[in-house]
Amino acid sequence: MATAAAGALRRDVVKESIFVWEGRDRTGKKIKGEMRAGGSAVVNATLRRQGINVTRVRKQRLGGGKRVTEKDIALFTRQMATMMKAGVPLLQAFDIVAKGHSNPRVTKLLLDIKSDVETGSSLAAAFRKQPLYFDTLFCNLVQAGEQAGILETLLDRLATYKEKILAIKSKIKSAMFYPVAVIVVAFVITAVIMIFVIPAFKQVFVSFGADLPAPTLVVMGMSDFFVEYWYLIFGVLIGGIWGFFALWKRSQAVQIAMDRWLLKMPLFGELVKKSVIARWTRTLSTMFAAGVPLVEALDSVGGASGNYVYVIATKQIQQEVSTGTSLTTAMQNANVFPNMVVQMTSIGEESGALDNMLSKVADFYDQEVDDAVEALSSLMEPLIMVVLGVLIGGMVVAMYLPIFKLGQVV
Repeated sequence: MATAAAGALRRDVVKESIFVWEGRDRTGKKIKGEMRAGGSAVVNATLRRQGINVTRVRKQRLGGGKRVTEKDIALFTRQMATMMKAGVPLLQAFDIVAKGHSNPRVTKLLLDIKSDVETGSSLAAAFRKQPLYFDTLFCNLVQAGEQAGILETLLDRLATYKEKILAIKSKIKSAMFYPVAVIVVAFVITAVIMIFVIPAFKQVFVSFGADLPAPTLVVMGMSDFFVEYWYLIFGVLIGGIWGFFALWKRSQAVQIAMDRWLLKMPLFGELVKKSVIARWTRTLSTMFAAGVPLVEALDSVGGASGNYVYVIATKQIQQEVSTGTSLTTAMQNANVFPNMVVQMTSIGEESGALDNMLSKVADFYDQEVDDAVEALSSLMEPLIMVVLGVLIGGMVVAMYLPIFKLGQVV
């Protein structure tokens, strides 16, 4: 009896796949379609019962495709929230979203989650099996929605939260992309001038047989070094950048040091700090509004901020709050939040509208990030032009000085 039950259980949890089939109906007409089943034998048996003579069955490959991004997860969350609000059953909503996605990896991910839910797993538990794509915050909010019977509302809040976080990350990337791109282009142009252009000038100057100006000699010396050791320069530069990012991913000490430096960095430091505070307050607001207890909510808030300084501060705040300290006092003791954030939190605690106040703080800092990005863009453009002008123009003038002197002598 127990063996039979175990066998039935094993059959229930067989992973299903999508099969593409071709065949002929009772009239001999060619037809084809897709079916989700545990194996090709199941597809054949099901179609035979429908009077279809199967000629070909193959498993649809869902590998390949682009990697699953945060944007994919945000879009999936929004689509699920919309369909569930419209009354579409959960499993049907998964099917619609999965089959409608252009990325095969997203399709496979969603069908795997659907399969887990079909075998009796809760939606939150199914998401927890995919930690690479669904973090603790996401799973906790889904669990809270399932328990309270307001899953569609929580999915809507999650979708809004993810869209806001993606928007703020996009603003930070756009602010940093321009100067980085210009620096890379400037380095490439400088290397080309040093390796190919200046040596040609050098051959001409040697034929003059006269003493060359000091700036020209300096630039020619730099050019000789580039020509002789170009492979070493590029190797060290590329290897250093690759090694730094590899170390950054693997070493927590390096991550903490970099996160601290980012907050103190000239020009960009305030921008990074404002974006981190916006993420921190929005995450806590979203979780608190979902009914998650404050101490449990703080578990996810630090990691969602994206900065180790705030991760450490959040752990300190959580410890103090768990011992009876108010959130406002704990945030003051952490000494990483501006006075305005602390005051708004205090008002929220006193009025019983903490989630609403934190949401307003997040909106304020989102706008601050927008304004900071615009200000930085207008500041960086002339600054970069001045740097490029001095760098490239300095080399050009240094190489033309001997020609100018020769013209004066003639």
